[in-house]
Amino acid sequence: MKSLILASTVILLFSLSGCAALNKGNKDMAVQAPLEPQAVMKFGDIPVPAGFKMIPHQSYSFQNTGIRVGLLKYEGKAGIDQVMSFYKEQMPIYNWNLINIIEYGDRIMNFDRESETCIITLLPKGSSVVVTLAVGPRAQGSRKTDKPVK
Repeated sequence: MKSLILASTVILLFSLSGCAALNKGNKDMAVQAPLEPQAVMKFGDIPVPAGFKMIPHQSYSFQNTGIRVGLLKYEGKAGIDQVMSFYKEQMPIYNWNLINIIEYGDRIMNFDRESETCIITLLPKGSSVVVTLAVGPRAQGSRKTDKPVK
């Protein structure tokens, strides 16, 4: 009888530890899911991942009929590669052209279009990412060219 109770206890312990491992695996998989854009955005043509919150005391924007300038900071829980993929996929939907990406731990993504530029900086902060969106007018003399810079 004692051996039956001991065997039952051992089986129960293994079963419970197996469930914990399965739950942990599901949690990790949820973190890797693609990010979706927020429904309401400060600038209607620059997406922000759902769940990211604006940092108001570090953000500002100005907009009138001819120009807009802004530095908006957001923070949210996601992997830095996941956020970078989000912007690679979402910005072209809003007619932004990817110019380049600089990676050195932090990530800087440069986008432009007719009369504006948008620099997106991604900074890892523990299990979160701080996203900085810098929007402004494109320099008057800058123009697109297919020729390489020498």
